[in-house]
Amino acid sequence: MSGIATTASAPLAAPSLAPRLDRRPVLAAAAALILGAALLLQGVSAKQAALFAIGGALGLVLYHAAFGFTSAWRVFIADRQGAGLRAQMVLLAVAALLFFPALEAGSLFGQPVAGYVAPVGVSVAAGAFLFGIGMQLGGGCASGTLYAVGGGSTRMVVTLVFFIVGSVLGAAHLHWWAALPALAPVSLVKAWGAWPALAAHLALFAAIAALTVVLERRRHGRLLAPEAPRGAGPAARLLRGPWPLVAGAVALAVLDFATLALAGRPWGITSAFALWGSKVAEALGIGVAAWPYWSTPANAAALRASVFADVTSVMNFGIVLGALLAAGLAGRFAPEWRIAPRPLLAAVLGGLLLGYGARLAYGCNIGAYLGGIASSSLHGWLWLVSAFAGSVLGTRLRPLFGLEVERAARRTGC
Repeated sequence: MSGIATTASAPLAAPSLAPRLDRRPVLAAAAALILGAALLLQGVSAKQAALFAIGGALGLVLYHAAFGFTSAWRVFIADRQGAGLRAQMVLLAVAALLFFPALEAGSLFGQPVAGYVAPVGVSVAAGAFLFGIGMQLGGGCASGTLYAVGGGSTRMVVTLVFFIVGSVLGAAHLHWWAALPALAPVSLVKAWGAWPALAAHLALFAAIAALTVVLERRRHGRLLAPEAPRGAGPAARLLRGPWPLVAGAVALAVLDFATLALAGRPWGITSAFALWGSKVAEALGIGVAAWPYWSTPANAAALRASVFADVTSVMNFGIVLGALLAAGLAGRFAPEWRIAPRPLLAAVLGGLLLGYGARLAYGCNIGAYLGGIASSSLHGWLWLVSAFAGSVLGTRLRPLFGLEVERAARRTGC
């Protein structure tokens, strides 16, 4: 792709022999997960403790499978390697198979459930486009940022801080963006029924996967598949990783379904960032409670309550700790404290774009892309197209900030 500085193309590299298990992060993460679950069980509810545990499992799966959206899109844009995109289609397909019948029924195991269904309009398109740029500059999506932070990436801590700042700015401006032209929310499960909607979605997932195969073979003459991990048996790989991308996709879909069953709605991430940042802003004397965003009954209640009463917040805490546990088990927890100026600036700008874009688009790669499409909402498809377009631009901008545009897929979500 002209205009993009890249490194040499190569097949997916096989993971080297695993380093020794690092006991300190393993013990710290395990202790925090156990203590956190116990405190939530005692102080909030058993449901909140279970959702915290699901967050921990999500973090472990994300890390061990290196399941990312940012690098998967980047290597496809730069070198037409589509393994990551195909894994995302598996994730969406399994999620749709699980979600659509439950959403049509309106309940799951006796609990009311509802999907993420949002308007299809300018706000989603603009926000997702900004998010796509931010993914490539900041180095990760929402889930990738959390699990990279847990895995020890100091640069991603910077991205996360400004992700939160951008989320607050987006919350402040959302009422203006929401007033721009948009179609009413559309759920294809409600419009067509679960099974016709499922058939249409599965056909689209298959078409996207097939397109990546065609383009990858056209570029490379074959599909570039990773070699099998060496030097470890299946039991060791289950505990310490690495996991195949497809296994990670299936596990994430099942855990998202567990979230739907317990929380009554799909997995989400970025609403918590707006909440955390707004609580800090309120403590500094900024009257965020008067903003239209925080005036709805649900948001106003969340702003008044403890973050530990917020489902998305406790799941995010769990994701970070689960990734920390996984990094320790893999022997790869090794924070790098020196960050060059240009990549640091990219983390700041990327984080701001991620946070601002996610609020405008009613979510991120998890809440809007995965959650939206798994809810049969048309806004999820608009999010995908717009964010991918933003990632094309973001990939072109990376060299300006001293960031590599790799053409060999790596075991990283960033």
